[in-house]
Amino acid sequence: MYSWKTTKDILSRVRWFNLAILTVTPSIWIYGTRTTPLRTETLLWSMAYYVFTMIGITAGYHRLWSHRSYNASRFLQYLLIVMGASAVQGSVYWWARGHRSHHRYTDTPLDPYNAKRGFLYSHIGWMLIKPAVKPGHADISDLQNNDVVQWQHRHYFALIAVVGYLLPTVVAGLGWGDWWGGWFYAGMMRITLAHHSTFCINSVAHHLGESPFDDRKSARDHFFSALLTMGEGYHNFHHQFPMDYRNARKWYQYDPTKWFIASCAAVGLASHLRVFPENEISKSELTMELKRLKCEQDRIRWPPKLEELPIVSWETFQWQAETRRLVIVSGFIHDVSDFVDKHPGGERLLLKKVGKDATAAFCGGVYDHGNAAHNLLSMMRVGILLGGVEHVNTVAPGERLRIVERMSE
Repeated sequence: MYSWKTTKDILSRVRWFNLAILTVTPSIWIYGTRTTPLRTETLLWSMAYYVFTMIGITAGYHRLWSHRSYNASRFLQYLLIVMGASAVQGSVYWWARGHRSHHRYTDTPLDPYNAKRGFLYSHIGWMLIKPAVKPGHADISDLQNNDVVQWQHRHYFALIAVVGYLLPTVVAGLGWGDWWGGWFYAGMMRITLAHHSTFCINSVAHHLGESPFDDRKSARDHFFSALLTMGEGYHNFHHQFPMDYRNARKWYQYDPTKWFIASCAAVGLASHLRVFPENEISKSELTMELKRLKCEQDRIRWPPKLEELPIVSWETFQWQAETRRLVIVSGFIHDVSDFVDKHPGGERLLLKKVGKDATAAFCGGVYDHGNAAHNLLSMMRVGILLGGVEHVNTVAPGERLRIVERMSE
């Protein structure tokens, strides 16, 4: 049973301002859908202003100020910081501090939006309830010394009033006489969608997709997540290489934020676009591919180990070959009893070699057998001939590139 003290403690941890923004804003939008038809002009304006808003978050708040993945001219800094303010997600100073903490302490109790606490918590819960554990420390000295960031932080509420609520309404009102449509759709609908699109970076991008670079953290890569987040959905790449200005490194992957930054660089508004060395990216990819192949390798049956096979004299081999169909290839004794009637060349060729050394015939004397035949034959090993002369490598082709997990010393 909850006591009043427990209830009071829970209520004291509620972020009431955030709760109001995240509930009142969509409620006004929903009310607007019941009272004000959505005009085509307003829809197009809402979509355009949504892109304006999200680029402010992804290219500005995230890649510029949280990760310093490129340098921006003073004009571009002011533009991005105003664009980001229209999303009504807090100042850059607050936003970037939390995001740096998230990267430094990913999936731990010190992560402010820890995905290990569940999808709902990482999506929106962390915004509504103060954490029991204070988020981990992150260096924000550069943000403290950035006069553009500090200017926005000081005037944040005035900025969101203008670019978050007033501007989208005024444009629709003066432009085509749709004041209420501008308020409900370009204002409240856009802000709500921008909120949850950004939140998807913390939730969907940590639960949906693959881990092509490192699977020890929850961040995932997925095209659907990229669609939701203006290109931020290649999140496994981003968590491995956070200083890279790209989230999607391939030209065909959807990352409009990357294209925006590259375009700014082309016209001189951005510079020093940071790209992680391709050689090191390939190492991470190869590591995960080898790990995947190791799992596949471990599911396959392989020949018995040499130390598990008995060493048999020539006399014993010939004696046993009288009752079993045994042949020798490369010093190994093979029981081909179950394969005789399946031999592609006919069973007579195989029966002629029972009780004999068939190395020369198998390794090119009759037919130069391929990898599949060598692999299959190795599964029939039942012993090692004492003093047998091996003419080919004792390792079957399937094992020559075998992945071995090296234990740390």
